[in-house]
Amino acid sequence: MDPFEQTFLGRGWAFPPEFNPVSGQAKMLSNEEDIQSSLKILLATRVGERIMQPSFGCNLDIMLFEPISTTLKARVKDLVFTAIYNYEPRIRPLSVSLIGKDEDGIVEVEVEYEVKATNSRYNLVYPFYLNEGV
Repeated sequence: MDPFEQTFLGRGWAFPPEFNPVSGQAKMLSNEEDIQSSLKILLATRVGERIMQPSFGCNLDIMLFEPISTTLKARVKDLVFTAIYNYEPRIRPLSVSLIGKDEDGIVEVEVEYEVKATNSRYNLVYPFYLNEGV
């Protein structure tokens, strides 16, 4: 695929950046795959981390060691929904829910969304916990 080819839903670098050792070209993502990658980046970014867009991000990491409560769940849902609504114009967030086991401290954020240009529905499950040994 031509690295400069235009796609319907957008095209961007893979994250983390990868390069083809033969051609030296950066690995590119397009369409729904690019949207999924953008959502993961958005949810993993702290507000203020990007110099050129200081309000970009979600700040989920500051709540990692908080006790799992109804208040925490509502706050996480609101942060995720607001971040997606403000910073990912290609999609329409439909619902944000938390799934997991409270007693294990493992919670995953499930985002259901619709791509505006195609009216196709997708979901993303984002881990809201730390992996040991990483």
